[in-house]
Amino acid sequence: MERLRILRQRDVVAMLGISRSTLYDWMNPGSRRFNHFPAPIKIGMSAVGWKETDVVNWINSRPVSRRN
Repeated sequence: MERLRILRQRDVVAMLGISRSTLYDWMNPGSRRFNHFPAPIKIGMSAVGWKETDVVNWINSRPVSRRN
């Protein structure tokens, strides 16, 4: 069985090279930058994190950018 790894916000923004506000915009259906990013899971009283597999699967689902 694979080990489940939980990424904290600082890990996710570093992995993607984005700001915290962009991360939350990507999850907010009311934002013009909404991007169907996976929702975090609660891991404590006031702490949240993202399943690494959810983040990696989301990255892999994105179209490849091609430059001509």
